[in-house]
Amino acid sequence: MRIGVFADTHDHLGHIRRIVEICNERRFDRVFFAGDLVSTFAIPPLRRLEMPLIGCFGDNEGNKVGIYGGMQVIGVIGEPPFGTVLPDGTRVLLTHQKELLPDDVSQADVILFAHTHKPYVRRDASGRLALNPGEASGWTYGRPTMAWFDTQSREAEILDIAGE
Repeated sequence: MRIGVFADTHDHLGHIRRIVEICNERRFDRVFFAGDLVSTFAIPPLRRLEMPLIGCFGDNEGNKVGIYGGMQVIGVIGEPPFGTVLPDGTRVLLTHQKELLPDDVSQADVILFAHTHKPYVRRDASGRLALNPGEASGWTYGRPTMAWFDTQSREAEILDIAGE
């Protein structure tokens, strides 16, 4: 499966729209959101996603009740960290802050996190993928990014969304 990943949108509607375009153009099977959407008005552009979205709250959500309600039309969102199993059996652990991860992550095949606004892709000795898509907003470091990965090959790539 091909999976899109984004985080830290911080209400940047133009970049949220661009992420939706990229996800739909690349025909990802799922999209993961690793927190910090921030406001409910950032939800409507996500309704154009042509695939399910699985997300977690970040530490800057202004209206969790409103975001939770709005996301019900698009997919699911919950408190981090939480795990999910994709249809192909890939076990994904999702959080916003890496510090919230449990000490034992051995049951996960892929760990998705955010919060630092810095893209990060690593594989450990067992082949487990750890991925931070960076900041979709571009507000902090001036480089708006997202990521994608393949569940079979564990290939992953950071995408610059402004120049995509």
